[in-house]
Amino acid sequence: MATAVFVDASVLLFSEDGARPAERERVLGWLRHLWETRSGRVSMQVLTEFYLLATQRVNPPMPQGDVRAEVRRYQHWRPWSMDQATVEAAWSLESRFALPFADALVVASAKAQGCTRLLSLALPHEAVYDSVQVLNPLVVTP
Repeated sequence: MATAVFVDASVLLFSEDGARPAERERVLGWLRHLWETRSGRVSMQVLTEFYLLATQRVNPPMPQGDVRAEVRRYQHWRPWSMDQATVEAAWSLESRFALPFADALVVASAKAQGCTRLLSLALPHEAVYDSVQVLNPLVVTP
């Protein structure tokens, strides 16, 4: 089995953005690879953030039904649910790496699922937080 890769909301949102088709195709290539290898992982936090951003914060907003269908599809990636241990790990990451708490929760969720790679457009490419390395899908290929 392929190594699990955690995907944050910035990547999911970009996969729906048709404004930059060549870059979008690179992101979609990553997502296709993760589906084919069954190695994609997310958290409920990521799916909630994706839903909120896609339906309320982008212009024009995506139809709620379309976003709900995407969220349901990503349920197959066994989303991590927040627990106290994840919050404690996030607080530690927040303090040690000066990460915003929401980003620290993403990294903590990735760690909790055993992911050593985190696909993100929001965090710095190749940054390492404990055992998790950030990869920008526009910079590297699967």
